Amino acid sequence: MFHRVSASLILLCCLLLTSCANSGLGESLQTSLAADPKLKDTAVDGQAIAPTPSPTATSNAQAELPTTFPTEIPQYPAAVLQSVNQPDSATQWISADSGDRVFAFYKQQLQTNGWTLEESPLSTTQGTLAASRNGLRVTVAIQPKLNSDAASTTSTDFTIQYQQGSSPVGAAPSPSSAASTAPTPTPIPEETFLGLSGSSDDTPSSQPPVSSQPVVTLPPNAFTDIDKAPKELQPYITALAQLGVLDLSAGSIKKAGNNNFAPNKQISRREYVRWLFAANNRLHRDRLAQQIRPAPSSSQPVFRDVTASDRDFAAIQGLAEAGIISSPLSGDLAAVNFRPDAQLSRENLLLWKVPMDTRQPLPTSSLDTLKQTWGFQDSARIDPKAQRAVLADYQNGDQSNIRRAFGYTTIFQSKKAVTRAEAAATLGYFGYQGDGISAQEALKTEG
Repeated sequence: MFHRVSASLILLCCLLLTSCANSGLGESLQTSLAADPKLKDTAVDGQAIAPTPSPTATSNAQAELPTTFPTEIPQYPAAVLQSVNQPDSATQWISADSGDRVFAFYKQQLQTNGWTLEESPLSTTQGTLAASRNGLRVTVAIQPKLNSDAASTTSTDFTIQYQQGSSPVGAAPSPSSAASTAPTPTPIPEETFLGLSGSSDDTPSSQPPVSSQPVVTLPPNAFTDIDKAPKELQPYITALAQLGVLDLSAGSIKKAGNNNFAPNKQISRREYVRWLFAANNRLHRDRLAQQIRPAPSSSQPVFRDVTASDRDFAAIQGLAEAGIISSPLSGDLAAVNFRPDAQLSRENLLLWKVPMDTRQPLPTSSLDTLKQTWGFQDSARIDPKAQRAVLADYQNGDQSNIRRAFGYTTIFQSKKAVTRAEAAATLGYFGYQGDGISAQEALKTEG
């Protein structure tokens, strides 16, 4: 009985629609029963779904670098442009590399190719770098972050802002427009800048901070213990400090109150390589052919104990790839470990520094030759590979690293650990037989 009534009702509706097709009632009824024209393919297995949104509602056009972006500003190879703010001449970037890798790249690039690095934070993982070149001023604000989807994965946001003219880029806002009533710190001039590494939680920065932890910039004269170094070595320490070369603790935290250079402290292999890399590129900032390129994080590590995440990977790997540091790349298949935290010996210092002076193959050597030149009583104890560097250093006359760092001696003590002051003395001059440059001369050309 129920099925008959239902069938009768359906038949009655069909007759009404047919008979009233040309009437207003028919049109209204058809319209009310018709599907919503805004919905397309919105039913799957009898379940209603929302309409597919327009692509423009969920995605943005890929950011493009403006044509006005100066080509001389270095661009990090492993970075992606996120956004462009044309009124402020600012570009926002992101990289999967760590902050210290991005920082090391821009710190090195903005000290070469005619750039003059004006300011730098103590932290090597975040902060603001400022540099100028031929009236163009640029700031790079670096801020690493931790991805929310993987606690062990980091990425780095950074901003590049530039401006032609004498006005500083990314300058702090005026007191009237500042949200905070804290006094605006005075920027530290370049001649008093020291590229130390570290941060402080309670000291204001010389530039607007890019994170909740302000950055402190220490001048080179903040070293309170230079007078503890041998008097003859103090000028080298001072000059290199003013050039921003003596980075004491890259990648670590350093309080502003700890301003000791510790000149008589033994230096590690990683620390000397960090200084060697920075000093060479700083003194040869206008001679691209003399510079050592930092290794990108994508490079296959040549040493088992220096991975791409190591804070000094760019320098250590870069010098190994250049053939300065002995490694499997240079044919030394036994040099699979670098031992970065071991003490630097005198013979290793010569092995790495002398090739940076001569820029040519080292001469052949023998024990008899060493005895006839240096006259060292312990020549036989010098590693055969280092003997060639020791002989080449003798041929550099008064500018030899041995004479500069150790003074007159008839005993080389090849395995003896090198101090920070002695290491600085060797880095105070790069060159061979009169063709070279000192740290003091580099300072004068910048002035």
